[in-house]
Amino acid sequence: MRILFLHRQQAVWLLLLLLCPRLVPAQEKTDPWLQQLLNSKAPPLLQKVLNHPDSFQYQIIYTEINRDANNRPHFKNHYLHVDRNRYFNPASTVKLPTALVALEKLRTLSKYGVDRRTHMLTDSSFSSQSAVWSDSSSADGYPSVEHYIKKIFLISDNDAYNRLYEFVGQATLNRTLWSKGYPDIRIVRRFTPMSEEENRHTNAIRFEKNGTLLYQQPAAYSDIPFDYSKQALVGNAFYDRHDSLIHQPMDFTRHNNFPLEDLQQILQSVLFPQSVPASKRFHLSDEDEQLLYRYMSEYPSESEHPRYDTTTYFDSYTKFFLFKDGRQKIPSNIRIFNKTGWSYGYLTDAAYIVDFEKKIEFMLSGVIYVNRDGILNDDKYEYEETGYPFFKEVGRIIYEYEQNRKRSHQPNLSKFAFKKAIP
Repeated sequence: MRILFLHRQQAVWLLLLLLCPRLVPAQEKTDPWLQQLLNSKAPPLLQKVLNHPDSFQYQIIYTEINRDANNRPHFKNHYLHVDRNRYFNPASTVKLPTALVALEKLRTLSKYGVDRRTHMLTDSSFSSQSAVWSDSSSADGYPSVEHYIKKIFLISDNDAYNRLYEFVGQATLNRTLWSKGYPDIRIVRRFTPMSEEENRHTNAIRFEKNGTLLYQQPAAYSDIPFDYSKQALVGNAFYDRHDSLIHQPMDFTRHNNFPLEDLQQILQSVLFPQSVPASKRFHLSDEDEQLLYRYMSEYPSESEHPRYDTTTYFDSYTKFFLFKDGRQKIPSNIRIFNKTGWSYGYLTDAAYIVDFEKKIEFMLSGVIYVNRDGILNDDKYEYEETGYPFFKEVGRIIYEYEQNRKRSHQPNLSKFAFKKAIP
Protein backbone atom coordinates (compact mmCIF):
# COMPACT_ATOMS: atom_id res chain seq x y z
CA MET A 1 0.00 0.00 0.00
CA ARG A 2 2.98 2.29 -0.41
CA ILE A 3 1.10 4.06 -3.19
CA LEU A 4 -0.93 5.82 -0.49
CA PHE A 5 2.12 7.81 0.48
CA LEU A 6 2.70 9.16 -3.01
CA HIS A 7 1.57 12.52 -4.27
CA ARG A 8 -1.79 12.19 -6.00
CA GLN A 9 -0.32 12.92 -9.46
CA GLN A 10 2.47 10.41 -8.87
CA ALA A 11 -0.05 7.79 -7.84
CA VAL A 12 -2.14 8.39 -10.95
CA TRP A 13 0.92 8.16 -13.19
CA LEU A 14 2.09 4.93 -11.52
CA LEU A 15 -1.38 3.44 -11.94
CA LEU A 16 -1.36 4.37 -15.64
CA LEU A 17 2.02 2.73 -16.10
CA LEU A 18 0.78 -0.46 -14.46
CA LEU A 19 -2.39 -0.56 -16.53
CA CYS A 20 -0.85 0.70 -19.78
CA PRO A 21 2.77 -0.50 -19.99
CA ARG A 22 3.04 0.95 -23.52
CA LEU A 23 3.20 4.38 -21.89
CA VAL A 24 6.63 3.51 -20.51
CA PRO A 25 9.21 5.14 -22.81
CA ALA A 26 11.50 2.71 -24.62
CA GLN A 27 14.87 2.40 -22.94
CA GLU A 28 18.12 3.02 -24.76
CA LYS A 29 19.98 -0.24 -25.29
CA THR A 30 23.61 -0.36 -24.23
CA ASP A 31 25.67 -3.50 -23.70
CA PRO A 32 28.45 -2.74 -21.16
CA TRP A 33 30.61 -5.43 -22.75
CA LEU A 34 30.53 -3.76 -26.19
CA GLN A 35 31.10 -0.36 -24.61
CA GLN A 36 34.15 -1.65 -22.76
CA LEU A 37 35.54 -3.41 -25.85
CA LEU A 38 35.36 -0.30 -28.00
CA ASN A 39 36.69 2.01 -25.30
CA SER A 40 39.65 -0.27 -24.55
CA LYS A 41 40.75 -0.39 -28.20
CA ALA A 42 39.77 3.08 -29.42
CA PRO A 43 42.39 5.48 -30.82
CA PRO A 44 42.03 9.15 -29.76
CA LEU A 45 39.59 10.21 -32.49
CA LEU A 46 37.20 7.32 -31.84
CA GLN A 47 37.57 7.84 -28.09
CA LYS A 48 36.45 11.44 -28.54
CA VAL A 49 33.32 10.27 -30.35
CA LEU A 50 32.58 7.51 -27.83
CA ASN A 51 32.86 10.01 -24.97
CA HIS A 52 30.19 12.28 -26.51
CA PRO A 53 27.18 10.13 -27.42
CA ASP A 54 24.79 13.09 -27.25
CA SER A 55 26.82 15.27 -29.62
CA PHE A 56 27.49 12.57 -32.20
CA GLN A 57 24.19 10.72 -31.66
CA TYR A 58 25.89 7.46 -32.59
CA GLN A 59 24.25 4.05 -32.39
CA ILE A 60 26.02 0.71 -32.92
CA ILE A 61 24.74 -2.85 -33.25
CA TYR A 62 27.30 -5.67 -33.40
CA THR A 63 25.70 -8.98 -34.34
CA GLU A 64 27.72 -12.01 -33.34
CA ILE A 65 27.08 -15.10 -35.51
CA ASN A 66 27.74 -18.62 -34.25
CA ARG A 67 27.18 -21.73 -36.34
CA ASP A 68 26.05 -25.07 -34.97
CA ALA A 69 27.18 -28.50 -36.18
CA ASN A 70 24.70 -28.25 -39.08
CA ASN A 71 26.02 -24.81 -40.12
CA ARG A 72 22.85 -23.11 -38.91
CA PRO A 73 23.64 -19.55 -37.82
CA HIS A 74 22.64 -18.24 -34.41
CA PHE A 75 22.65 -14.51 -33.73
CA LYS A 76 23.43 -12.42 -30.67
CA ASN A 77 23.08 -8.64 -30.83
CA HIS A 78 25.24 -6.29 -28.78
CA TYR A 79 24.05 -2.68 -28.57
CA LEU A 80 25.61 0.68 -27.84
CA HIS A 81 23.29 3.69 -27.39
CA VAL A 82 20.62 2.14 -29.62
CA ASP A 83 17.31 3.95 -29.32
CA ARG A 84 14.56 3.63 -31.91
CA ASN A 85 12.99 6.82 -30.61
CA ARG A 86 16.07 8.92 -31.37
CA TYR A 87 15.53 10.25 -34.87
CA PHE A 88 18.23 10.14 -37.52
CA ASN A 89 17.77 10.77 -41.20
CA PRO A 90 17.99 7.32 -42.84
CA ALA A 91 18.90 8.75 -46.26
CA SER A 92 19.62 5.99 -48.79
CA THR A 93 19.15 3.08 -46.38
CA VAL A 94 15.44 3.18 -47.29
CA LYS A 95 16.47 1.93 -50.73
CA LEU A 96 17.02 -1.55 -49.25
CA PRO A 97 13.41 -2.26 -48.20
CA THR A 98 12.14 -0.49 -51.32
CA ALA A 99 14.15 -2.86 -53.52
CA LEU A 100 12.89 -5.87 -51.56
CA VAL A 101 9.24 -4.89 -51.84
CA ALA A 102 9.76 -4.18 -55.55
CA LEU A 103 11.03 -7.75 -56.04
CA GLU A 104 8.05 -9.09 -54.10
CA LYS A 105 5.65 -7.12 -56.26
CA LEU A 106 7.42 -8.19 -59.43
CA ARG A 107 6.73 -11.83 -58.60
CA THR A 108 2.99 -11.10 -58.73
CA LEU A 109 3.41 -9.95 -62.34
CA SER A 110 5.07 -13.17 -63.55
CA LYS A 111 1.70 -14.36 -64.88
CA TYR A 112 1.97 -11.56 -67.44
CA GLY A 113 5.44 -12.64 -68.47
CA VAL A 114 7.12 -9.83 -66.55
CA ASP A 115 10.44 -10.51 -64.82
CA ARG A 116 13.29 -8.49 -63.36
CA ARG A 117 14.86 -7.83 -66.78
CA THR A 118 11.67 -6.82 -68.60
CA HIS A 119 11.85 -3.27 -69.97
CA MET A 120 10.23 -0.95 -67.41
CA LEU A 121 9.01 2.27 -69.02
CA THR A 122 7.93 5.04 -66.66
CA ASP A 123 5.57 7.80 -67.77
CA SER A 124 4.90 11.23 -66.26
CA SER A 125 1.43 11.42 -64.71
CA PHE A 126 1.46 14.30 -62.19
CA SER A 127 3.29 17.54 -61.43
CA SER A 128 7.07 17.27 -60.89
CA GLN A 129 7.14 13.74 -62.28
CA SER A 130 9.49 12.71 -65.10
CA ALA A 131 9.41 9.93 -67.65
CA VAL A 132 12.06 7.27 -68.32
CA TRP A 133 11.83 5.24 -71.52
CA SER A 134 15.48 4.37 -72.04
CA ASP A 135 18.70 3.86 -70.08
CA SER A 136 22.00 4.15 -71.90
CA SER A 137 23.84 2.67 -68.89
CA SER A 138 22.22 -0.77 -69.28
CA ALA A 139 23.39 -3.51 -71.61
CA ASP A 140 20.32 -3.29 -73.89
CA GLY A 141 19.63 0.43 -73.48
CA TYR A 142 16.45 0.02 -71.45
CA PRO A 143 15.61 0.35 -67.75
CA SER A 144 14.52 -2.67 -65.73
CA VAL A 145 13.93 -3.57 -62.08
CA GLU A 146 17.19 -5.51 -62.00
CA HIS A 147 19.20 -2.62 -63.43
CA TYR A 148 17.70 -0.20 -60.93
CA ILE A 149 18.55 -2.56 -58.06
CA LYS A 150 22.11 -2.88 -59.35
CA LYS A 151 22.60 0.90 -59.38
CA ILE A 152 21.00 1.25 -55.94
CA PHE A 153 23.56 -1.02 -54.30
CA LEU A 154 26.69 -0.25 -56.34
CA ILE A 155 26.58 3.55 -56.07
CA SER A 156 23.33 4.28 -54.16
CA ASP A 157 21.74 5.84 -57.24
CA ASN A 158 18.86 8.15 -56.29
CA ASP A 159 16.92 8.01 -59.55
CA ALA A 160 16.97 4.20 -59.46
CA TYR A 161 15.35 4.34 -56.01
CA ASN A 162 12.78 6.89 -57.20
CA ARG A 163 11.70 4.55 -60.00
CA LEU A 164 11.24 1.58 -57.67
CA TYR A 165 9.33 3.80 -55.22
CA GLU A 166 7.03 4.70 -58.12
CA PHE A 167 6.67 1.08 -59.21
CA VAL A 168 5.73 -0.14 -55.74
CA GLY A 169 3.68 2.90 -54.72
CA GLN A 170 3.81 4.71 -51.39
CA ALA A 171 0.84 2.91 -49.84
CA THR A 172 1.92 -0.61 -50.84
CA LEU A 173 5.50 0.05 -49.76
CA ASN A 174 4.58 1.13 -46.25
CA ARG A 175 1.73 -1.30 -45.69
CA THR A 176 3.95 -4.19 -46.75
CA LEU A 177 6.66 -3.20 -44.27
CA TRP A 178 4.14 -2.63 -41.47
CA SER A 179 2.57 -6.04 -42.12
CA LYS A 180 5.98 -7.64 -41.67
CA GLY A 181 6.29 -6.21 -38.18
CA TYR A 182 8.05 -2.89 -38.86
CA PRO A 183 5.45 -0.30 -37.76
CA ASP A 184 8.06 2.41 -37.14
CA ILE A 185 9.35 2.46 -40.72
CA ARG A 186 8.03 5.35 -42.77
CA ILE A 187 9.03 5.88 -46.42
CA VAL A 188 7.12 8.86 -47.78
CA ARG A 189 9.34 10.62 -50.30
CA ARG A 190 11.51 10.29 -53.36
CA PHE A 191 15.01 11.77 -53.49
CA THR A 192 14.11 14.69 -55.72
CA PRO A 193 12.40 18.01 -54.86
CA MET A 194 8.70 17.25 -54.44
CA SER A 195 5.93 18.29 -52.09
CA GLU A 196 4.30 15.89 -49.66
CA GLU A 197 1.28 15.68 -51.95
CA GLU A 198 3.40 15.03 -55.05
CA ASN A 199 5.14 12.17 -53.28
CA ARG A 200 1.76 10.53 -52.72
CA HIS A 201 1.25 10.38 -56.49
CA THR A 202 3.15 7.74 -58.44
CA ASN A 203 3.65 7.39 -62.17
CA ALA A 204 2.00 5.16 -64.73
CA ILE A 205 4.38 2.35 -65.73
CA ARG A 206 4.52 -0.05 -68.68
CA PHE A 207 6.40 -3.33 -68.95
CA GLU A 208 7.35 -4.29 -72.49
CA LYS A 209 9.28 -7.08 -74.21
CA ASN A 210 10.46 -6.72 -77.79
CA GLY A 211 8.09 -3.78 -78.21
CA THR A 212 5.07 -5.77 -77.00
CA LEU A 213 3.15 -4.46 -73.98
CA LEU A 214 2.98 -7.14 -71.26
CA TYR A 215 1.54 -5.17 -68.35
CA GLN A 216 0.40 -1.61 -67.74
CA GLN A 217 0.22 -0.09 -64.27
CA PRO A 218 -1.92 3.04 -63.97
CA ALA A 219 -0.89 6.14 -62.07
CA ALA A 220 -1.72 5.79 -58.39
CA TYR A 221 -2.48 7.96 -55.39
CA SER A 222 -1.65 7.01 -51.80
CA ASP A 223 -4.26 7.95 -49.21
CA ILE A 224 -2.51 6.01 -46.46
CA PRO A 225 -2.41 7.87 -43.10
CA PHE A 226 0.92 8.33 -41.31
CA ASP A 227 1.55 8.97 -37.64
CA TYR A 228 3.35 12.30 -37.43
CA SER A 229 2.71 12.80 -33.71
CA LYS A 230 6.37 12.35 -32.74
CA GLN A 231 8.21 15.56 -33.56
CA ALA A 232 11.76 15.27 -34.97
CA LEU A 233 13.82 18.46 -34.86
CA VAL A 234 17.51 18.48 -35.84
CA GLY A 235 20.24 21.12 -35.58
CA ASN A 236 20.13 24.82 -34.73
CA ALA A 237 19.49 26.29 -38.20
CA PHE A 238 19.17 25.25 -41.84
CA TYR A 239 19.21 26.57 -45.38
CA ASP A 240 15.89 26.14 -47.15
CA ARG A 241 15.45 25.35 -50.85
CA HIS A 242 15.77 29.06 -51.65
CA ASP A 243 19.20 29.20 -49.92
CA SER A 244 17.80 31.34 -47.10
CA LEU A 245 19.21 30.65 -43.63
CA ILE A 246 16.39 29.77 -41.22
CA HIS A 247 17.41 30.24 -37.59
CA GLN A 248 15.56 27.29 -36.10
CA PRO A 249 15.97 23.50 -36.08
CA MET A 250 15.07 21.63 -39.26
CA ASP A 251 11.83 19.69 -38.94
CA PHE A 252 12.08 16.03 -40.03
CA THR A 253 8.73 15.02 -38.53
CA ARG A 254 7.22 14.27 -41.94
CA HIS A 255 10.38 12.76 -43.47
CA ASN A 256 11.40 9.13 -43.92
CA ASN A 257 12.04 7.16 -40.75
CA PHE A 258 13.97 3.89 -40.41
CA PRO A 259 15.24 2.81 -36.96
CA LEU A 260 18.67 1.17 -36.95
CA GLU A 261 17.33 -2.01 -35.33
CA ASP A 262 14.85 -2.43 -38.19
CA LEU A 263 17.58 -1.85 -40.77
CA GLN A 264 19.75 -4.53 -39.16
CA GLN A 265 16.82 -6.94 -38.95
CA ILE A 266 15.81 -6.46 -42.58
CA LEU A 267 19.38 -7.04 -43.78
CA GLN A 268 19.53 -10.19 -41.66
CA SER A 269 16.19 -11.38 -43.04
CA VAL A 270 17.54 -11.15 -46.61
CA LEU A 271 20.86 -12.85 -45.94
CA PHE A 272 19.55 -15.41 -43.45
CA PRO A 273 15.78 -15.69 -44.03
CA GLN A 274 15.40 -18.78 -41.84
CA SER A 275 16.73 -16.84 -38.85
CA VAL A 276 13.69 -14.57 -38.58
CA PRO A 277 10.00 -15.44 -38.16
CA ALA A 278 8.22 -16.28 -41.41
CA SER A 279 6.01 -13.20 -40.98
CA LYS A 280 9.07 -10.92 -41.21
CA ARG A 281 10.56 -12.47 -44.35
CA PHE A 282 10.39 -11.14 -47.86
CA HIS A 283 8.97 -13.47 -50.49
CA LEU A 284 12.00 -13.80 -52.75
CA SER A 285 13.00 -16.50 -55.20
CA ASP A 286 16.45 -18.09 -55.18
CA GLU A 287 17.27 -15.95 -58.22
CA ASP A 288 16.16 -12.83 -56.35
CA GLU A 289 18.43 -13.69 -53.44
CA GLN A 290 21.42 -14.29 -55.71
CA LEU A 291 20.73 -10.99 -57.43
CA LEU A 292 20.74 -9.17 -54.10
CA TYR A 293 23.84 -10.95 -52.78
CA ARG A 294 25.72 -10.07 -55.93
CA TYR A 295 24.88 -6.39 -56.06
CA MET A 296 25.07 -5.83 -52.30
CA SER A 297 28.69 -6.98 -52.39
CA GLU A 298 29.85 -6.01 -55.87
CA TYR A 299 32.19 -3.07 -56.43
CA PRO A 300 31.81 -0.34 -59.05
CA SER A 301 35.02 -1.52 -60.74
CA GLU A 302 33.41 -4.92 -61.37
CA SER A 303 30.48 -3.46 -63.26
CA GLU A 304 30.41 -3.44 -67.06
CA HIS A 305 26.95 -1.87 -67.41
CA PRO A 306 27.19 0.82 -66.18
CA ARG A 307 30.95 1.26 -66.46
CA TYR A 308 31.79 3.61 -63.61
CA ASP A 309 34.58 6.16 -63.29
CA THR A 310 36.43 4.53 -60.39
CA THR A 311 38.17 7.76 -59.42
CA THR A 312 34.74 8.92 -58.27
CA TYR A 313 33.07 5.58 -57.60
CA PHE A 314 35.99 3.75 -56.00
CA ASP A 315 35.49 0.23 -54.61
CA SER A 316 34.82 1.35 -51.03
CA TYR A 317 32.46 4.15 -52.15
CA THR A 318 29.52 2.52 -50.34
CA LYS A 319 31.53 0.40 -47.87
CA PHE A 320 31.86 2.50 -44.71
CA PHE A 321 33.04 -0.07 -42.19
CA LEU A 322 36.78 -0.80 -42.35
CA PHE A 323 37.48 0.70 -45.80
CA LYS A 324 35.74 3.99 -46.74
CA ASP A 325 38.16 6.18 -44.80
CA GLY A 326 41.08 6.87 -47.11
CA ARG A 327 39.46 4.97 -50.01
CA GLN A 328 41.25 1.81 -48.93
CA LYS A 329 41.61 -1.18 -51.22
CA ILE A 330 39.39 -4.05 -50.10
CA PRO A 331 41.25 -7.39 -49.91
CA SER A 332 39.98 -10.10 -52.25
CA ASN A 333 39.20 -12.45 -49.35
CA ILE A 334 36.70 -9.99 -47.83
CA ARG A 335 33.20 -9.20 -49.09
CA ILE A 336 30.75 -6.75 -47.54
CA PHE A 337 27.01 -7.13 -48.10
CA ASN A 338 25.49 -3.85 -47.01
CA LYS A 339 23.48 -0.69 -47.54
CA THR A 340 24.67 2.77 -46.61
CA GLY A 341 23.10 6.20 -46.38
CA TRP A 342 24.46 9.72 -45.99
CA SER A 343 22.59 12.99 -45.72
CA TYR A 344 22.15 16.05 -43.45
CA GLY A 345 25.27 15.13 -41.47
CA TYR A 346 24.14 11.56 -40.77
CA LEU A 347 26.14 8.55 -41.94
CA THR A 348 24.56 5.09 -41.68
CA ASP A 349 25.70 1.60 -42.64
CA ALA A 350 24.29 -1.87 -42.03
CA ALA A 351 26.70 -4.59 -43.14
CA TYR A 352 27.37 -8.32 -43.16
CA ILE A 353 31.14 -8.72 -43.35
CA VAL A 354 32.72 -11.99 -44.50
CA ASP A 355 36.37 -13.06 -44.59
CA PHE A 356 36.42 -16.26 -46.63
CA GLU A 357 40.08 -16.93 -45.88
CA LYS A 358 39.88 -16.59 -42.10
CA LYS A 359 36.33 -18.01 -41.85
CA ILE A 360 35.01 -14.89 -40.16
CA GLU A 361 31.48 -13.53 -40.41
CA PHE A 362 29.61 -10.88 -38.45
CA MET A 363 27.07 -8.11 -38.87
CA LEU A 364 27.74 -4.51 -37.91
CA SER A 365 25.33 -1.58 -38.10
CA GLY A 366 25.90 2.00 -37.09
CA VAL A 367 24.90 5.63 -37.43
CA ILE A 368 26.70 8.86 -36.51
CA TYR A 369 25.84 12.56 -36.75
CA VAL A 370 28.72 14.87 -37.71
CA ASN A 371 27.60 18.49 -37.96
CA ARG A 372 29.76 20.67 -35.76
CA ASP A 373 28.17 24.02 -36.67
CA GLY A 374 24.62 22.72 -36.19
CA ILE A 375 23.52 24.13 -39.56
CA LEU A 376 21.88 21.76 -42.03
CA ASN A 377 22.03 22.02 -45.83
CA ASP A 378 25.25 24.06 -45.75
CA ASP A 379 27.33 21.12 -47.06
CA LYS A 380 29.66 21.50 -44.09
CA TYR A 381 29.63 18.09 -42.44
CA GLU A 382 32.61 16.28 -40.93
CA TYR A 383 32.19 13.11 -42.99
CA GLU A 384 35.89 12.84 -43.90
CA GLU A 385 37.34 14.13 -40.61
CA THR A 386 35.15 12.20 -38.17
CA GLY A 387 32.41 10.12 -39.81
CA TYR A 388 34.34 7.72 -42.02
CA PRO A 389 37.17 7.26 -39.45
CA PHE A 390 34.46 6.32 -36.91
CA PHE A 391 33.25 3.50 -39.15
CA LYS A 392 36.79 2.41 -39.98
CA GLU A 393 37.87 2.12 -36.35
CA VAL A 394 34.69 0.50 -35.05
CA GLY A 395 34.93 -2.02 -37.90
CA ARG A 396 38.62 -2.64 -37.18
CA ILE A 397 38.03 -3.33 -33.49
CA ILE A 398 35.20 -5.76 -34.15
CA TYR A 399 37.11 -7.47 -36.98
CA GLU A 400 40.17 -7.97 -34.76
CA TYR A 401 37.94 -9.30 -31.99
CA GLU A 402 36.38 -11.73 -34.45
CA GLN A 403 39.82 -12.99 -35.51
CA ASN A 404 40.55 -14.03 -31.93
CA ARG A 405 37.08 -15.21 -30.94
CA LYS A 406 36.73 -18.92 -30.20
CA ARG A 407 34.14 -20.78 -32.28
CA SER A 408 32.73 -24.23 -31.70
CA HIS A 409 32.19 -24.69 -35.43
CA GLN A 410 33.77 -22.97 -38.40
CA PRO A 411 31.19 -21.48 -40.76
CA ASN A 412 30.65 -22.82 -44.25
CA LEU A 413 30.39 -19.57 -46.22
CA SER A 414 29.97 -21.07 -49.69
CA LYS A 415 26.48 -19.56 -49.96
CA PHE A 416 28.06 -16.13 -50.30
CA ALA A 417 31.13 -17.10 -52.34
CA PHE A 418 29.32 -17.18 -55.68
CA LYS A 419 30.83 -16.35 -59.02
CA LYS A 420 30.41 -12.88 -60.49
CA ALA A 421 28.04 -13.97 -63.28
CA ILE A 422 24.49 -14.94 -62.41
CA PRO A 423 21.70 -16.15 -64.69
